[in-house]
Amino acid sequence: MLRVCMTSDFFLEEADIWRDEAWNMIRQRKDVIFFLLTKRPQRVKDCLPKDWGNGWDHVFFNVTCENQRRADERIPILLELPFKHKGIMCAPFIGRVSIRPYLATGQIEQVKCGGENYDGARPCDYEWVKLLRQECLDYGVTFCFIETGTQFKKDGKTYFLKDKRLQSEMAYKSGVSFKGKPIDFLLVDDWGYPIPKEQLYVPYFRERCDLCGSKLICNGCSDCGKCEKND
Repeated sequence: MLRVCMTSDFFLEEADIWRDEAWNMIRQRKDVIFFLLTKRPQRVKDCLPKDWGNGWDHVFFNVTCENQRRADERIPILLELPFKHKGIMCAPFIGRVSIRPYLATGQIEQVKCGGENYDGARPCDYEWVKLLRQECLDYGVTFCFIETGTQFKKDGKTYFLKDKRLQSEMAYKSGVSFKGKPIDFLLVDDWGYPIPKEQLYVPYFRERCDLCGSKLICNGCSDCGKCEKND
């Protein structure tokens, strides 16, 4: 899985001049899952390629929903868009979010959440995380709590966690993440034939990955050996 423009937005107006070229690369590599994330779902319909049809089987489209207002603005648009695979990212998670009516549609395949860790980070409340997790559990949708954020509220106390790795570790130790129904991406080779399961990429994880909040949804690594050189 390749995550596209994770520090920007694939559907920015400034990306209009090169997006067709990016679509062309995605069109050619149907053996790879492309993860798209946006806070601008209202622009998406007009930015899809002409041969998009009902969607491509190897594209995973997600919207960000940091609070209830944004969830109610963006998820209805998400549900109307022609994508085969859809997800929600509640990050930075800065307010309670309920998505039960949207999960009931059966279109949402994965939900992630994580606290804010930028300068001036706003708090993330563990009660919000648990409520969101329960809704996903009720519908068998994979839920991943990736990080606590810098300010994390739990049991009436606020904890300040400046180290991002520690935020991820604490999210993992909460034990709230779980794997729901599998997401079946149809990946094909250059000739258009489905790639056998035994030939699909298998993630490799190092010992340091065992306590990572994102491990459930992570690609792992290619075991290139660079980590040992940097240690």
